[in-house]
Amino acid sequence: MAGLGLFKRLVGGERRHSEPRVRAVASTRVLVVDDSATIRAVLGKMLAQDGYEVLKAADGESALALAREEPPGLVFLDIVMPGMSGFEVLRTLRHEAATRHVPIVMISGNVQATEQFYVKRYGADDFMKKPFGRVEVFERIRQLVLAGRLTARTTTADPVLPPGVSQAEWDAIPDIAMPDEAHMLPPKPNDQ
Repeated sequence: MAGLGLFKRLVGGERRHSEPRVRAVASTRVLVVDDSATIRAVLGKMLAQDGYEVLKAADGESALALAREEPPGLVFLDIVMPGMSGFEVLRTLRHEAATRHVPIVMISGNVQATEQFYVKRYGADDFMKKPFGRVEVFERIRQLVLAGRLTARTTTADPVLPPGVSQAEWDAIPDIAMPDEAHMLPPKPNDQ
């Protein structure tokens, strides 16, 4: 039965049509920070298809450099990365004037109570567990718009392909963000 629950969560279950579609302004710059190339590609595709400008970083240091060069309007930030952790990136972004008020959604495949505690303590706006689907991503954005953290979109725009990406490459990116096998944690003994 757990498999069915995961499937419903990934595809959105019954929530898909039950609530009005609320989106942030098209062309909002979104920084996706994750050491998994798959997560960066899939999350980037989901966001770009909805009209957002997507920047991607594979590690904390690159994320901070991008955020300083091209300040984002929203950040999706992985917690567990080599080198600088997502928590360190979060703290740094919250201390810099240009990024202090940018909404940040932490993401991780290793959800534990201590991580959730730190997410709230360090000032993240939301948390999203891997694997995640399109509905979950856009629910996070919806909640940020409803909370006044992002400006609501008033018109719809047709999505365009990101620069340097062919239609075939775009179509090859899956619609569900699963971590790369190298990023999968072994199951805990009590989970088997």
